[in-house]
Amino acid sequence: MSAIIYQPLEVGPVTIPNRVVLAPMSGVSDLPFRKLAARYGVGLVVSEMVASKEMLRESRQSARRMLFDAGSRPVSIQLAGTEPDIMGEAAKLAVDRGAELIDINFGCPAKKVVRKATGSALMRDVPLAKAIMQAVVGAVEVPVTVKMRTGWDEYSRNAAELARIAEDVGVRMLTVHGRTRCDFYTGTADWNFIAGVKDAVSVPLIANGDIRSPEDAVSCLRTTGADAIMIGRAAQGRPWLPGDVAHYLATGEKREEPDLLQRWSIMREHLEDMMTLYGANVGIRNARKHIGWYLTGVPGAAEFRDVVNNTLDPAVIAQELVRFREMTALVVSK
Repeated sequence: MSAIIYQPLEVGPVTIPNRVVLAPMSGVSDLPFRKLAARYGVGLVVSEMVASKEMLRESRQSARRMLFDAGSRPVSIQLAGTEPDIMGEAAKLAVDRGAELIDINFGCPAKKVVRKATGSALMRDVPLAKAIMQAVVGAVEVPVTVKMRTGWDEYSRNAAELARIAEDVGVRMLTVHGRTRCDFYTGTADWNFIAGVKDAVSVPLIANGDIRSPEDAVSCLRTTGADAIMIGRAAQGRPWLPGDVAHYLATGEKREEPDLLQRWSIMREHLEDMMTLYGANVGIRNARKHIGWYLTGVPGAAEFRDVVNNTLDPAVIAQELVRFREMTALVVSK
């Protein structure tokens, strides 16, 4: 295919250098993960979802979720909550901590989030969703963005309605995941529906859902007419993927994925960064899922995973990393 050239995306005074965004993923897109994605060239990384009440209490968890690396700019912090005043105050605090964009979560489908009437549950309460957006837009001078799904279920796909309201109250950019809340992550993302939401507004719109490759990104952009794309679960174990997609959109050329030894090096760095951020015990626990994703389909990985899943001793992990690298080097040399 010929190169598809995309200029930087302007969101008010904020410039996003390319049209690929790493999705906010609770328990996944923490500081170590975002640093890796930024290094490989994604245009924007968004923080994990931060509960507005936790932020105002300045909990350790919320503080960690707002940490950003100097190379991961612009800084976008995603907030969740149900009380407009508290959301506004949390947005102010996030800006004080360096946020250049404030993203409002109307899309998370997780049961523990929905039970608190936040995340995608707010698509069932449009007046409250509007009040939250008004409060946040009125509280800060930086651009406010919103991430949503197509609706709560197939009978109430109201994303276009909510998008128009968002634009009217001053939201500067929207992201739509092409599934309803009740779909969770099953079925196929409805890119045609996202195209309808794009037609309903004039602010930039990001399409999200089922973008697993550079070719998927091109198809999604063509189908939806979106201004950018967001990659989430497909980047798990592949933090280089969003940057590879950005490179493809700009040049028409595909970068080679890391080989086994390069993947081992990325995984090791990721694990070490997580232990530094969280401490050894929590860092190892949190890293287990990432290790599983990195090693999907890798020969001889089962034994390594078994060791990691049954120890919290950094010395044992370090020894096993050396052993696994030696084995990987043998596989690559054959």
